[in-house]
Amino acid sequence: MVAFGKKLKERQIQEWQSYYINYKLMKKKVKQYAQQIEVGAQDRRHVLKDFSRMLDNQIEKIVLFLLEQQGLLASRLARLREQHDALLQQPDISQMTELREAYRAAGMDLLKLLFFVEINAIGLRKILKKFDKRFGYRFTDYYVKTRANHPYSQLQQVFKHVGLGAVVGAISRNLHELQDHQGSYLSIYDEPALPLQDPVVDSIKAAVDRLSNSTNFLNFMAQHALIMQEELPSPVEEHIDDQKYHFMSLLLNLANTFLYMVNTYIIVPTADDYSMSLGAAATVCGIVIGAMAIAQVFSSVYFSAWSNRSYFKPLVFSSIVLFIGNVMYALAYDFSSIAVLLIGRLFCGFGSARAVNRRYISDCVPLKIRMQASAGFVSASALGMACGPALAGLLQTNFKIYKLTFNQNTLPGWIMAVAWLFYLVWLCISFKEPSRDIEENHTQEESNAEPVDNSALEKGLQQPLLITSEEKPEDEDGDQEYDGSDETSEESHPPANSIRSAYRLLTPSVKVQLLIYFMLKYVMEILLSESSVVTTYYFGWSTGAVAIFLACLGLTVLPVNIIVGSYISNMFEDRQILLASEIMVCIGILFSFHVFIPYSVPQYVCSGLVLFVFAEVLE
Repeated sequence: MVAFGKKLKERQIQEWQSYYINYKLMKKKVKQYAQQIEVGAQDRRHVLKDFSRMLDNQIEKIVLFLLEQQGLLASRLARLREQHDALLQQPDISQMTELREAYRAAGMDLLKLLFFVEINAIGLRKILKKFDKRFGYRFTDYYVKTRANHPYSQLQQVFKHVGLGAVVGAISRNLHELQDHQGSYLSIYDEPALPLQDPVVDSIKAAVDRLSNSTNFLNFMAQHALIMQEELPSPVEEHIDDQKYHFMSLLLNLANTFLYMVNTYIIVPTADDYSMSLGAAATVCGIVIGAMAIAQVFSSVYFSAWSNRSYFKPLVFSSIVLFIGNVMYALAYDFSSIAVLLIGRLFCGFGSARAVNRRYISDCVPLKIRMQASAGFVSASALGMACGPALAGLLQTNFKIYKLTFNQNTLPGWIMAVAWLFYLVWLCISFKEPSRDIEENHTQEESNAEPVDNSALEKGLQQPLLITSEEKPEDEDGDQEYDGSDETSEESHPPANSIRSAYRLLTPSVKVQLLIYFMLKYVMEILLSESSVVTTYYFGWSTGAVAIFLACLGLTVLPVNIIVGSYISNMFEDRQILLASEIMVCIGILFSFHVFIPYSVPQYVCSGLVLFVFAEVLE
């Protein structure tokens, strides 16, 4: 693994080297502080004061250089503006071409400056996180709050890139005016939707989007979907993504996600009645519902491997298997066979292509809309979870066609079978397999290319700043402890070739998180799968009432995401949110038991709501 300090050194623009954050020195100081406090040579108050002063000096150095470079760019653009005005009086095609190239050169220098700000912002964030982790403080919250909210804030220049927006606007507007718009003289301010067909402007926009790394709802939901992105993706990869992107294919992946979640929960309100009608106990509904999740454990493995070669074929296979599974689920009633019922649900689980859906968004959707697509994935899942039980509540009928029975037990299977059949037809007509030749050719060109002495900017823009690697348990942000050498690195572990070897590579904190995730899923599935049994036994609820209750639970997913992502996560540390959520889940479980007082509907509904909502917060 390559440490962040070494990556920072490699990415630096040489002539600006003295103006970057001195990450190596600050990491060394953090280690010295820890040693001094341990032996009693320093008190914590002095450490906080000294570290704050050092951070202030580093930020001031960065900001003053940034302002100087902005001034140089502004003067340069002002001179170009004068040339532009002169050309408007006496147009000259050759001079306009030269002027356009001059604006593009200014745009490339602006890219250098944006990359400079981005590297320093990442360095500041990482060193603050390292300090908090080493000393157990919430120093980051205090430092950012006091510095960013000050009327003379220098930190705002780094994290909010104040002033750079005006430079971006000047370059974009003038390049737009110098393009041939078939007689149109509209400004970008008059028509913001007008496309700017210039690669420099596209690169600047992508750099600004990456730099705007504020916490928002879409970003939180993308993390919820487990679709991650690198901190500094390369423009080459963004160009490849644009060529691979196809809106209808993305829509088909989101539709697959929605239908699968509907398929999972549409049987929940009626699973107990179905089991009893086939001669099994009502509690067998837990096995019927859980069979799909068990099969999904295996399907995620082969679908993940299959998506390395194709996206279209796994989705076709998924649709066919889900169609067969739902038909078997519906026919189990006429066959009077609980075995056919369970096999049908297992088939549905074997058709889970959620791994393919996530992979498609991660690999084939351009960075500029990847957050929206990831949020769409979570929204489709939440909507499907709510629509499944609600749809089951509407299927209260009973009739026969030939020897096939259509009632509240079998109709969920028939409805989903028809839905997957229509989806399969739509998939075959509209899905566009992403071209893998682009990616392969790009890789081949890189491997065959002769080594050239590129500038630090080009190296920085064409390679991600941070790489995914094995992390030390004592330093989770990806940096190694300073050992006095200029270049720190760590020999990475060989790839795991079995579940046991993969488990050994996990840090204790990751193991705890996996255990928490298992338990919250376990609790949620118990609540959902046994809801019809419990409510029928204690309250005599009908299928429609159970469906409404489950649909209401499903509708809480998006509001919970908004509240946690936009407010709570900014007010409290993750560990505090985890602990509070675990306590509330435990309270919800305890409150759901029938112990002394008579069991009532308010008790069950409140306990179920508390349990479900805080389990969702944990997830």
